[in-house]
Amino acid sequence: MNLYGFLQSLGIANPSGTGWLAVIFTFLLAWVVTWLLTPPVRSFALQVGWADQPNERRLNREPLPNAGGLVIYFGVLAALVLATLLRPIVIEGVLAEVLTILLGGSILVLVGFIDDQFGLPPWVRLFTQILTALLLISSGIKIEAPLGTPVDSLLAICLTVLWVVGITNAINLMDGMDGLAGGVSFITAMSLLAVSAQFETRAAATLLLAALGGGALGFLRHNFHPSRIIMGDAGAYFFGYVLAATTILGNLKVTTVFALVPPVLFLLLPVIDTTQVFVLRLMAGKNPLSNPGKDHLHHRLLAWGFSQRHTALTLWTGTIVSNWLAMQLQGMSAIAALVTIASIIALLSFTIWRRMRSL
Repeated sequence: MNLYGFLQSLGIANPSGTGWLAVIFTFLLAWVVTWLLTPPVRSFALQVGWADQPNERRLNREPLPNAGGLVIYFGVLAALVLATLLRPIVIEGVLAEVLTILLGGSILVLVGFIDDQFGLPPWVRLFTQILTALLLISSGIKIEAPLGTPVDSLLAICLTVLWVVGITNAINLMDGMDGLAGGVSFITAMSLLAVSAQFETRAAATLLLAALGGGALGFLRHNFHPSRIIMGDAGAYFFGYVLAATTILGNLKVTTVFALVPPVLFLLLPVIDTTQVFVLRLMAGKNPLSNPGKDHLHHRLLAWGFSQRHTALTLWTGTIVSNWLAMQLQGMSAIAALVTIASIIALLSFTIWRRMRSL
């Protein structure tokens, strides 16, 4: 089988074009930039005091630099800018959607970084998340609800805001253990990338997910236990927002409740974790967004005797399974889903091997 036939068997929308080369280039560049940039940023963060102190939410016993979100953001941005310069004809048609999501992500990175260093009230963070969700809606990036009722437009706005704010916070709430949020984000980004690559109309999502996946993998090289740096709220907000936005870039239409199943399956672990945390904290009379505690899924596994590494690998495995199911529901061929999962496992294994070797 030649290269064209192989790409066609994977469901690539236009294997005879050059768009898939731009996607691979974007992924590799974001991966390398994030990988190489993290150590100097870590050293600078330690010098200026950008670090998380041990607290109820995190498991670190000493201050950890929390500027990883800036590295991820810069790696993703650098990859997208260079991809635009090198392949302007391929990128031009999706630039508006990419810039809209990057603008919202940039706002959240800034607010998250300020929160990391100085602390912000919960209402400020929530207001910013709603604002960036409305930014997507104003650009036509929203969950459609064509049910034939007078409140369809209002329902679409509410569903989009709920989805974006919910997923953004879900990824952030999972970022309490080395490698967990980064690994889950990488697996989800690569799975969504495999699905969006099947449709030429989802080129913006494909490009963004390639950059996000590369940035997540490069950061994991330094974030897998024992972590040398964490992403902080800046990185977690960025991951959550971009993942939430790209899941609805493919004109997601909700005519029945089952239309929401595939997007939820891609992000099933963060959704389950956040839901149970919110319910338990509300039942205890606590504010779910401002009362950190050890009530997440990874805390339960650690309490059962799992190590941090085994906990991360266990939850990564659960994420891979749920993403495989989501790919099946999206109509991906068996070979395309298998190659995607094998690639995810191979890249994660290589990253872990490099991290262990450095120790």
